[in-house]
Amino acid sequence: MICALVLAAGESRRMGAPKLLLPFGDKTIIEHIVDNINQSKADKILLVLGSHREEILSKMADRPVLMVVNRRYKEGMLSSIQAGFESLPKDTAAALVCLGDQPLIPFSVLDDLIEAYEQTKKGIVLPVYKKKRGHPILIDQKYRQEVLDLSPDIGLRSLVRNHPQDVQEAEVDTPHILKDIDKPEDYARELKIKEEE
Repeated sequence: MICALVLAAGESRRMGAPKLLLPFGDKTIIEHIVDNINQSKADKILLVLGSHREEILSKMADRPVLMVVNRRYKEGMLSSIQAGFESLPKDTAAALVCLGDQPLIPFSVLDDLIEAYEQTKKGIVLPVYKKKRGHPILIDQKYRQEVLDLSPDIGLRSLVRNHPQDVQEAEVDTPHILKDIDKPEDYARELKIKEEE
């Protein structure tokens, strides 16, 4: 089983408002992301919540997602990844770590990562666009304990660095794997692209 971990616990300090609840087309950013993942080959979606969790939860009422609360969300993104890995169902083969602020990533990217994982049997699969690595990242369950032991100041980068022989790059045809939404100008950029689709 492949589980998608959606990191949705951040405080959105640089945005100045809960960015995952901002409108994006006819939905919010987080609804858009969850609906995209739902179309992929991922078997389950675990939504990792922290800040603004009640508001985000209210948007998920009719969606098939499992909720994970990260009580340490103020410690940063790695704490959400670790909360997600701690909550993975026992029969999970791998986790797709998805950022909660990349609404333009099509579900086909997730399918590309899952296919590369199934074909190569590599434990870490990264999307690559024009030789640049981005998100989401697929991580085999065999690295669960190592992920839980990672240091917050280095994060997932050290996992990739420690296992170069077990890393598979999957070429994708979208630059959206390289961009997320942190500041108002990022939101304006992504919204413009969305409106032009």
